[in-house]
Amino acid sequence: MKQSLVVFGLLFSIASWCQINEKEDVQRAIKTFFQGFHAQDTLALQNSVSKAMVLQNISKDSVGNTIVKSMPFNDFAIGIAGIPKTTKFEEKLKSFNIQVDGNMANAWTPYEFWLNDTFHHCGVNSFQLVKYGEDWKIVYLIDTRREQDCE
Repeated sequence: MKQSLVVFGLLFSIASWCQINEKEDVQRAIKTFFQGFHAQDTLALQNSVSKAMVLQNISKDSVGNTIVKSMPFNDFAIGIAGIPKTTKFEEKLKSFNIQVDGNMANAWTPYEFWLNDTFHHCGVNSFQLVKYGEDWKIVYLIDTRREQDCE
């Protein structure tokens, strides 16, 4: 009985370690995406996402109705590359809440967006990632955006 508990404990520890390692890999994939984003490096951005990437954001129209806007990833990448080099922008991720199941992961990342060192908006990113071979790739990103009620 004692040996069974030791073996169970060892297997549980290994499983927990693997889960932590996968979460770190998912976090690293998201950080790599944002490194490319901030550097306006379209190749790095493309290498961070799957070919079937879906990109959406949630906002409100002028009367307060919820709108979900979709954008082709290539349009997003071209837009980022086209930002003038004199414009400073940074999306600051506040935390990561990552869930992993096999080769699928979800990450919830509250953020603040700064433009020319001035607060612009905040919100939450929700990433869906899939592990292709050894690499985690973003397959879906949806975010919220607001200018107030940012904790």
